[in-house]
Amino acid sequence: MQWESWSAFWQMGGAAPFVWGSYGITALLVAGELIMVMRRRKDALRRLLRLRRARASGGGRRAFEEIVE
Repeated sequence: MQWESWSAFWQMGGAAPFVWGSYGITALLVAGELIMVMRRRKDALRRLLRLRRARASGGGRRAFEEIVE
């Protein structure tokens, strides 16, 4: 599509609330997904570090079960 001006582009032929609203919702969902992935990665790294420390200290199976739960 070609628009006559920037104003026409932003108005999207009267469908601007739907078009820009869907872009906004998508951006929020993608940002939320990134935040959740970063948190889960951080938690997983913490659990792995605790597991490594438990194994190094000779904690054995009991220490592993505490970390997994």
